[in-house]
Amino acid sequence: MTYTAQVKVMPLKELLDPQGKAVLGGFQNLGLNSIRDVRIGKNITLQIEAETPESAHQLAEEAAKKLLANQVMEMFEVTIS
Repeated sequence: MTYTAQVKVMPLKELLDPQGKAVLGGFQNLGLNSIRDVRIGKNITLQIEAETPESAHQLAEEAAKKLLANQVMEMFEVTIS
């Protein structure tokens, strides 16, 4: 069966997000002063051929750990549908 995996990769909260800070500055320049913080990440969609949703989840996690996320600086979250 084919499953769709969504892998959300975000910078760790403890680390500075330069892209997010630049976008936040842009919002402030546009007068959108109520926005207090911006974090920029990646959303990756994988089509996975697997026997069960659990095995698809395991494959997506392996892909995230090995290639999609730098675990020193980023965290990831996997959802399967």
